[in-house]
Amino acid sequence: MYDGLPGVTALSNGDYRHAPDWYRQFLYTAERERGLDDTEDLASPGEFSWPLSAPGEQAVWVLQTSPARSGETWSADAVVRLVNDARAAERRRRAAFTMPIDRAADAYLVRRGAGRTIVAGYPWFTDWGRDTFIAVRGLCLAIGRLADARDILVEWAGAVSEGMLPNRFPDHGEAPEFNSVDASLWYVVAVHELLQLVPRDSTLLTAEQRRSLESAVTQIVNGYAGGTRFGIRMAADGLLAAGVPGVQLTWMDARVGDRVITPRIGKPVEIQALWLNALSAVSRLDPAWRDVFARGRTAFVERFWNEGLGRLADVVDVDHVPGTRDDSFRPNQILAVGGLPVALVDGKRGRRIVDAVERHLLTPVGLRSLAPGEPGYAPRYEGDSAARDAVYHQGTVWPWLMGPFVDAWVRVRGNSGAARRDARARFVDPLLTQIQTSSLGHLSEIADAEAPFAPKGCPFQAWSLGEVLRLDRVVLVDPKKAQRSQRVAQPAV
Repeated sequence: MYDGLPGVTALSNGDYRHAPDWYRQFLYTAERERGLDDTEDLASPGEFSWPLSAPGEQAVWVLQTSPARSGETWSADAVVRLVNDARAAERRRRAAFTMPIDRAADAYLVRRGAGRTIVAGYPWFTDWGRDTFIAVRGLCLAIGRLADARDILVEWAGAVSEGMLPNRFPDHGEAPEFNSVDASLWYVVAVHELLQLVPRDSTLLTAEQRRSLESAVTQIVNGYAGGTRFGIRMAADGLLAAGVPGVQLTWMDARVGDRVITPRIGKPVEIQALWLNALSAVSRLDPAWRDVFARGRTAFVERFWNEGLGRLADVVDVDHVPGTRDDSFRPNQILAVGGLPVALVDGKRGRRIVDAVERHLLTPVGLRSLAPGEPGYAPRYEGDSAARDAVYHQGTVWPWLMGPFVDAWVRVRGNSGAARRDARARFVDPLLTQIQTSSLGHLSEIADAEAPFAPKGCPFQAWSLGEVLRLDRVVLVDPKKAQRSQRVAQPAV
């Protein structure tokens, strides 16, 4: 239709009548509301028709982006056989999964070169480092797809540069984007959990693959400790400082033009939780890191705890100014209590944090990114691109945070069977019902901060679904049963 665009080949058992029409100036109201291009022409080359006169007859229409081979022709019967074969193969594929949510999870696992990766979301995201390493814990490790987790993590292992993994793999010759402080740390957490699930005598990981993963982990921790891009470096107190003006390094990474909405330069709370978990993991390979971990853990509680508020600061040493703190009430602190292998805060303090988060940040579909009443709080994610980017982390709900929250909620209640059952009934079963009844088997990227908590952003998001799976299969079941189920790989599909 236009120069430079691929053609579309149509295969059908119907009759085609060539009747080209060109409809002009169609208006897309949702695009207009978002401040995007909202008008275009639509073309129709003709019409297909099918006489359906006998029981069992099918109207078949197959579209393929690969061009038809020269001289290739398809009979109506051949097209029907093609569709029947595809339908049978898809039914076999679906039958390999125990539950619909497992089948939904499979949609995010795709090939990248000779390896595997995870698409962050459909329809517009590709594979992003941070999203991949958060999602792999639920989409693969939690449901026993250890071979897929291995392939994904090994594929990324060779991309470490100056102690950092790119937040996005380059495509078509583009330069890698090393613009995330947390992506590499989430990678260490995911590798640690995979290695915990795969014994050294297992054939699932070859010696070379294990060395590759361990080398990547070591490079990341050494690189961060010694200092790398964007001011990322370990401070004398064992905590991790990060950030330079104009660059958004944490998962709260929205910007409008040259303005970073939540710069969080200094020592962000969830980065410390990830960093100390990375130190704990690497100390299994090199015990010399144990003292650094202990020093950092002590400093963390001393530096971040606010007794008057009963919770943690969001950032300390703001803009690298010693002694300053940002006590904005955000959900990032929940990762110091739950969601990671090592909790940094427990006991009464942990309970106070979880209770505060539950009162002010929890919604039925996830955690608000900023508490109501805080400066800049936005109840709705709406408007044009700039307006939406400005409130992306200013109250907007993120479903993936339900994973760390529920994990923390159960931990501060002693991880008892009663706590797990209560958490499942209160927090997880409603989400599973939503997934099965109104969300096409998936969860959205974000939602409005106020009722009715309308889903927004990317409609099918990997880490949102992955964290619900992790809760369902690991956090809220008996720990011994969870580990056994993780060790059993899913059927190859």
